[in-house]
Amino acid sequence: MKIKGYIVDILAERIYKGEVIVSNGRIVEVYEKGHDVDAYIMPGFIDAHIHIESSMLVPSEFAKIAVTHGTVATVSDPHEIANVLGLDGIDFMIDNGNGVPFKFNFGAPSCVPATSFETAGAIIDPEGIRQLLSRPDIRYLAEMMNYPGVIQKDAEVMKKIAWAKHYNKPVDGHAPGLYGEDITNYIKAGISTDHECFSYEEALEKLQKGMKVIIREGSAAKNFEALIDLLPAHYKNMMFCSDDKHPDELLLGHINRLCARAVAKEMDIFKILQAACINPVMHYDLDVGLLRNGDPADFIVVEDLKDFKVRQTFIDGQMVADHGISKIESVSFSCPNNFNAEKKAPEDFRVDASSDRIRVIGALDGELVTNQLIDKALTEEGSLVSNVEEDVLKVAVVNRYDTKPVATAFIKNFGLKQGAIASSVAHDSHNIIAVGISDEMICKAVNQVIQYKGGVCAVSDTEEKVLPLPVAGIMSDRSGEEVGKAYAEIDAMAKQLGSTLNAPFMTLSFMALLVIPSLKVSDKGLFDAEKFEFVSLQVE
Repeated sequence: MKIKGYIVDILAERIYKGEVIVSNGRIVEVYEKGHDVDAYIMPGFIDAHIHIESSMLVPSEFAKIAVTHGTVATVSDPHEIANVLGLDGIDFMIDNGNGVPFKFNFGAPSCVPATSFETAGAIIDPEGIRQLLSRPDIRYLAEMMNYPGVIQKDAEVMKKIAWAKHYNKPVDGHAPGLYGEDITNYIKAGISTDHECFSYEEALEKLQKGMKVIIREGSAAKNFEALIDLLPAHYKNMMFCSDDKHPDELLLGHINRLCARAVAKEMDIFKILQAACINPVMHYDLDVGLLRNGDPADFIVVEDLKDFKVRQTFIDGQMVADHGISKIESVSFSCPNNFNAEKKAPEDFRVDASSDRIRVIGALDGELVTNQLIDKALTEEGSLVSNVEEDVLKVAVVNRYDTKPVATAFIKNFGLKQGAIASSVAHDSHNIIAVGISDEMICKAVNQVIQYKGGVCAVSDTEEKVLPLPVAGIMSDRSGEEVGKAYAEIDAMAKQLGSTLNAPFMTLSFMALLVIPSLKVSDKGLFDAEKFEFVSLQVE
């Protein structure tokens, strides 16, 4: 097979007319040849950190969409399904991904559960990490979210890092807002990347101290604008990632869109593409071709180096996408799950008032971090209730693994004026999380999720929309197009109910993520992520 076009040699910083000869899945030769060409041949894009589960698609269905945007590989942390199903969940992801021509590179989830302050469906201890890292199909130790444990040299945490060093595999970081001596000690432990930077200054310090910074632009956390100006000077140590990408947005684009945005800022094309295509391969030692003689034939043909509209995508010499049409076929798979919640009643969400002041989670659009606020409580008949007028709404977390009391808190900036929304996609333990204008509406939404043993839903007095997620309660068994359309409809309904957030369900899913400051809520209660301890909802 011969493909002709402008050859984009990122490493040599050259663009020239030429041909690529492919045989038996590998590049035999890339050579210069003058002829009429109207497209560019370049290495494929790589998402340097993503939880496939957050697309609500199984890996094989994710791949079908990703290749249409020129993505040939991902560095994938199966942390979400591991928190539900443990090692069996990781095996499901690998087996399903192996069923299609796409280069998933899975890591060993380092924090299952993320903390001891929540209920998860599984535990992966240091011995489990050893077993995973000994496997050739596990490429790295995934994000070490327990940064307090690293800094304090917690024995269990350090054993996990030691196993990564033993097998000579990279350790991914997760250290939002960490500065000074703390980040120095975190890096010294052997942690080489971070995708959680949300300010220029934070990322610059980490880069200066030897970390690789991954610019994240997901469905909830969007850090591209804050960090992209670091790229020209630090392109050798930067990458792009989604972290969490909902299906409706994945249908629109992937890493290609970030490259287009960087080009629009008049940045050097080779520096942009080194971050997007080269650095992940080098850092994680991926078996992904870089358009060199002898490499796996992983490359893309794009119309230009401005918008990166993808004509064709090749993986191991096989055309997997052609002019926006995926050539990857769906594969059959099972729907493993771990869901034992029983339906609730409105009184399960009742909170007796003992104070006129409450702690409130301040949600921030486009961020995973939150503020901790103190606000006046609204009470009715002796109970704390949502204050719709002031946008202080009740949020609840329901244990999906066992019948336990409901944990309740209050949150600001969701904006709902009617109804409620709920989801069993709730990082990282994936219990059910819901927010709404009343106990009755919250209960109605939660019970819809319970009925389907996982899903996302929006409810009002007159309408209910549900996207079932039967695979571990976090992924669908349907195609990307179907899931993307259904999710977009539910997202639109949440906004019709009044939500002012760009991605209300994605933001909601992170309100139970205790390892990101400042105030969050788990199935066990309200949690101060800076002090790393539970705090009371009501303030005396």
